[in-house]
Order: sequence, then structure tokens, then C-alpha cells
Amino acid sequence: MKKIIFKNFLRETTIFFLLSCSSVALIVWVIQAVNYLGFVTEDGHGFKIYFLYTLLSLPKIFNEILPFMFFFAVFFTLVKYEDQNQILIFWSNGIKKSEFLNIIIKYSLIFLILQSIMNIFLVPYTQDKARSFIRQSNIDFLPSLVKPKKFMDTVEKLTIYVDKKNELNEFENIVIKDTYNKNDSRIIYAKRGFFSKYDNQNFLILNEGKILNINKGKTTVINFNKTQLNLADYSSKTTKYPKLQEINIFVLAKCLFQPKDQRTQIMLGDKNEFSFQCSHEAKQLDNISQEFFSRIFKPLYIPLLAIVSALLLIKSKNSIGHSRFKIMIFITGVILISFSEILTKYFSYNFNNSLILMVVPIIISIIFYFLFYKQSLTSSK
Repeated sequence: MKKIIFKNFLRETTIFFLLSCSSVALIVWVIQAVNYLGFVTEDGHGFKIYFLYTLLSLPKIFNEILPFMFFFAVFFTLVKYEDQNQILIFWSNGIKKSEFLNIIIKYSLIFLILQSIMNIFLVPYTQDKARSFIRQSNIDFLPSLVKPKKFMDTVEKLTIYVDKKNELNEFENIVIKDTYNKNDSRIIYAKRGFFSKYDNQNFLILNEGKILNINKGKTTVINFNKTQLNLADYSSKTTKYPKLQEINIFVLAKCLFQPKDQRTQIMLGDKNEFSFQCSHEAKQLDNISQEFFSRIFKPLYIPLLAIVSALLLIKSKNSIGHSRFKIMIFITGVILISFSEILTKYFSYNFNNSLILMVVPIIISIIFYFLFYKQSLTSSK
């Protein structure tokens, strides 16, 4: 009978978690997807890149809301059981409150493992994969961003201005500034021009104009009847270098735990096109430590949230101040979730301090566990 009761409780909690978490994640994803439209309207990337990038943000969203939705699912199910007097079935079948708490803690370990996998491996991988689509993008929508009487500087180191667009769908009086580096650049003027696509690459075809090459203050002028710019040679201003949150945890560990004299550059990217510098600077090491330890740290709060929600079992719904007690439990859970986010900012390269922060949720869990055990014994008398 006990197994059936526990199985029903865990099944209802899981169903509520999946439904609520999916709903909230979808809402957040839609809002975020709207914000990401700038990849198309401002940065010139195609809709395929936009869709893949936004789709790969789902694991991160799910991972961020998982602790709260887990706490809310257990809290909501226990409140429902209490309101419907189903909790009495537990006690009438000889189930002890401490026994019920242990089941909830064991149940929370599933979510701890799930978030650990997502936090440590899945989310950094999907975020890096999303960034790789931006790196590989050939800014398909750039031609649609060029408007008459407006400066278009979406492309890095390239500014385009056109005076007007004629009935042949050609631009007239085109001015382009192409900056190679700090000292070298060129200014191109053309009477007419249009965009053309060949072999999945966009070209800007220019007719009747001049090219002013500026090299260390010296200017040379070249006249042309027809020339072209291959837009594949340029890239948007969207960040392409992997952020710290997107870097594999083994790379972070290698930087942190290697001897200082052995720290070198680590190549990243699909084609090793980026290098991650394992610096000796204290600020960067603190940032790496913060990212490394926070991936392990955050899931440790899930068993604590399970214990806090189980405190609802201490008081029956007929006891004085039960409604206020439920509110206090819920607020405590929210505070602990916020506290876990705040503490991640205090991880540093000082491993002793970081390890102390790591055991904070374990210590708080033990305190709440004994508080529950003591109160359950008192309430049963």
C-alpha cells in the first residue's frame, strides 16, 4: 500500500512539473525569440540561423527555471493533498513523516542529476553550437537591410550608404567605406549597383565608380567600370567568440588546475579557429572559477528545496496559522533559489573559499532536515 501511495504522489508531482515547466519554458522562449529577431533585422542573418539559434536556447531556459519549477511542483502537490485530506491516507497507513521526507529527498536526487548533466554538459554544448551557427552565417539578409538615405553598418568594418533606388531595382550613388584595420581602409563610390547571389554567396555589383585606397595616410585612386564585393568576406557584428558560459567544463578545469607555468592557449571551435587563453591574471581566473564551480554548485540546492517544501507536512490544515505557514514556506523556497544565484558571484580562484561556498547548501539541508525531524516528533505527540 505504501508503494502505491508514494507512486501516486511522485507521478502527480512529475506530471505537474512537466506541464508547468514546459509552459513556462515555452513562454520564456517565445519572448526571447522575439528579442533575437535582431539577428535578422539588424545583423542580416537568415531565418534558418535565427531559428536554429533560438531553438538551441531551450535547454538553457529549461535549466534556469528547473529549480523553481521543481520546488513549486512539490509544494503545489503537497498543498493539494493537504486540502483534499489525502495526507491523512499517508498517516493512516502507518507512513511516518520522516519516511515521507526521505522519499521526497530521493525523488529530488533525480532532478539534481538531471540539472547537473544539463548545467555541466548540455547547456554549454548547445550554447556553443548556437554560436557556431552565427560564425558560419553568410549574412543572407544583408541586401534587404540596405535602405536609401540610410547608413548601414551591420557588417563589421563596412559601412554602406545609397542615395536612392530606381525602377530597375538598382541602387544609385553608392558610397562604401571598407576599413581593413586601424591604418588601412578604402572608400568606394559607384553610380549604380545591385545585389546578386551566386553559389550561395551574396555579391554587391558596382558600376562606374572610383576606389580610394588609404594606406597609412597615403591615398591612391582607381577608376572602374565594373567591380564586385563578395559579402562572404565580411561578417556581422554579432559576437562570434565563445563566451565563458559556452566553454566545455574540461577546458575550464584544465585552465584552473594546471600549474601556472604550464598554462597555454587552448584551441576552440569546430575548426580550432579560436583560442582560449589560460591567463595568469587574477580577474580572469576568478571568472573561470566562478563559471566552473557554479555549474556544480547550483544543483546542490534541489534537495534543500525538497526538504523546505516537505516542511508543509509538519502542520495540518486545521492548525492555527496554517495559511501563514504555507506562505512562509513558499517565500523561504524563493529566497533560497535567489540565494543560490547570489552566492555564485562569490566563487573565486581561492579554492578554500570556493569549497566553503560549495558546502553551504549541504549544511543548510542538514539543518532543515533536523528541524523537520524535531518538529515532526513534536507534532505527533
